[in-house]
Amino acid sequence: MTVSEKVNWNDIFSFKSIAFTVLGVLCALVALKGFMIPNNFLDGGVTGISILVYKIFGINIGIVLFVLNLPFLFMGYKKMGKTFAVQGLIAITLLCILLEVVEVPTVTNEKILISIFGGFLIGLGIGFIIKIGGVIDGLEVIAEYTNKKSGFQTTEVIMLVNSIIFLTAAFYFGIEPAMYSILTYFTATKTADYVVDGFESYTALTIISKEHDAIKSIIVKDFKKAITVYKGERGYLYNSFDTKHDCDIIVTVVTRLEIHRIKQAILAKDPKAFFYVENIKEVGGGVVKQTKKH
Repeated sequence: MTVSEKVNWNDIFSFKSIAFTVLGVLCALVALKGFMIPNNFLDGGVTGISILVYKIFGINIGIVLFVLNLPFLFMGYKKMGKTFAVQGLIAITLLCILLEVVEVPTVTNEKILISIFGGFLIGLGIGFIIKIGGVIDGLEVIAEYTNKKSGFQTTEVIMLVNSIIFLTAAFYFGIEPAMYSILTYFTATKTADYVVDGFESYTALTIISKEHDAIKSIIVKDFKKAITVYKGERGYLYNSFDTKHDCDIIVTVVTRLEIHRIKQAILAKDPKAFFYVENIKEVGGGVVKQTKKH
């Protein structure tokens, strides 16, 4: 994979990029100093390691967070280019500086509130930074790098590293804080996913049916959804392998709120229709949803 040799400064210093960077860093700052650090709660990844090092050895957390992220930023530069590395360096540097100069009072000592709102805020922060092409936690970068070099899946690498973090937390702080830290990490991960991928999750629905013309009409005219049609063949069954028929393979992109009604309408027209559903991370271009006219 060839990465860009030039830094896209226009992208880095755009209003959206600056706003998301500042907002993301502030969310992470409040989560760390207002919820997690005072109560021995951890997140996963580099952030969790930094809190552990700070709590066990007393080393300045801003310095630890900055130093631990440097090799990951270098890997990100090698894999994704200079713009990614600079974007991440700016966000991490800003967070580390604010951790040192800004005092945030402890918001609560209630463990469940720390897990939920601390995780929510750190997840918001991570998600906002990823949204504009940066990073404040390098674990996902090294996970992708390890996947290419060793054959381990990204999820396996992340699970291994975070298991070590939470086991260490259990050893030093006790089982209960470690268990709540896992809840914090889960909340942060889900929040970051929603920020990056969007709250309106899209789904690709593929239909193969002998009633393909009627089903195309249902999807387009009744549900006002755009479709893509591939020319294919159906048949090739075990007991009649030589039997085949030309058909249209229909693909449409819908939201998770629409999928049930569309499937019911399809099955009402052809109870034997074959379809499968795929989750998709992002859509762009084309006609995905109706725009309200005022």
